[in-house]
Amino acid sequence: MHFKKLFTIIIIFLLLGLAIYIHAFRAPSAFPKEKFDFHIEYGNSLSRVSQDLYDRKIISSKFFFKIVSVVYSKNKGLLAGDYRFDKPENVVEVARRLVSGDQRMDTVRITIPEGTNVADMAFIFLKNLPDFNAPRFVSLAKNDEGYLYPDTYDFYSNVKPEDIIKEMKENFNRKIATISNDLESFGKTTSDIIIMSSLVEKEAKNEKDRKIIAGILWKRLKIGMLLQVDAPFYYLTGKTGGFTNDDLKIKSKYNTYLNKGLPIGPISNPGLITIVDTINPITTPYYYYLTGNDGLMYYAETYDGHLRNKNKYLK
Repeated sequence: MHFKKLFTIIIIFLLLGLAIYIHAFRAPSAFPKEKFDFHIEYGNSLSRVSQDLYDRKIISSKFFFKIVSVVYSKNKGLLAGDYRFDKPENVVEVARRLVSGDQRMDTVRITIPEGTNVADMAFIFLKNLPDFNAPRFVSLAKNDEGYLYPDTYDFYSNVKPEDIIKEMKENFNRKIATISNDLESFGKTTSDIIIMSSLVEKEAKNEKDRKIIAGILWKRLKIGMLLQVDAPFYYLTGKTGGFTNDDLKIKSKYNTYLNKGLPIGPISNPGLITIVDTINPITTPYYYYLTGNDGLMYYAETYDGHLRNKNKYLK
């Protein structure tokens, strides 16, 4: 009798071990054969994710998945994002990946140049990410113009507009934090500095000219003179070439030919170098400037001098 009882216990343990193996250490037989992506929304509960995984045949036991996830994460939960599965995996490996953020997604390196606006960013992203939702990006990002830091990023191939915006804004905050004391001591709001930097970014291409033009524009602002900056018209009209007299009459708070002061918001997303140049302007006697046909900048103290430069360098 003792032997039969021991044998029965062994059999029970073997069957229990087999059940654990089937549910925890072997991928479900119905695991999808083709490559696919699984998305975890921010804030989703472990129970919700477990159910989604079970419904998609990625795991065969919600119970074991929860236990392993809690053990792996030390009760900190799963990491949101997209996860690519290209082969069957057991519940232990699935839990490990979702806890550690092992997404295995293809990444695309994308460079956003300094001075790029939201609309142009959308075009760059769409060019590099065929499935990218450009209209949604523009709709969501337009209120963050100026605060999406231009840089080189590695994004997952199926990245969502929300995630791009979040990363670019966080990058802006990291960069701007490095010059926070300089910004504060300049005596202007960060908003005004970013707006001015977005203008300077478009008006000049080298450090010296950026600092001179920043000095001219801050001076115009101080004395109540119209800024009369051309760059906002490209932002308003989407043109890449010259603008017309009709453009100068556009009724918009971005039109610095009709309205005194800064535009209502940034017209581009400036880089850190331009922001630094904008708060370190060079003081000059100049009030006017233009870019000649040769690509060089020409300055004048008076409007008559400015007209002479136009006749000489823009013919």
